[in-house]
Amino acid sequence: MSTEFGWWNKDDEGRKFQVVADVHGGAVTWTRKQGHHAPWETHPPSPDDWDRLIEEAQRRVPRRLLSPKQFAVIERLRDAAR
Repeated sequence: MSTEFGWWNKDDEGRKFQVVADVHGGAVTWTRKQGHHAPWETHPPSPDDWDRLIEEAQRRVPRRLLSPKQFAVIERLRDAAR
């Protein structure tokens, strides 16, 4: 089951860009987009991005939008990325 998480960040120059983390099959794909007509490009995740992904996932578990098993997979992916 694929689960998509998205949020907005700002770069060093203060410009906003959208970050999407797609978790599917025990892997996570990070993409980003800056501007409405800009294409999606690969985004190398920072430790802050991983923390934000964990926060977003934690919010979904109590509402049963994400199972505890799926949350554990996301945590393992973060630990493997460190």
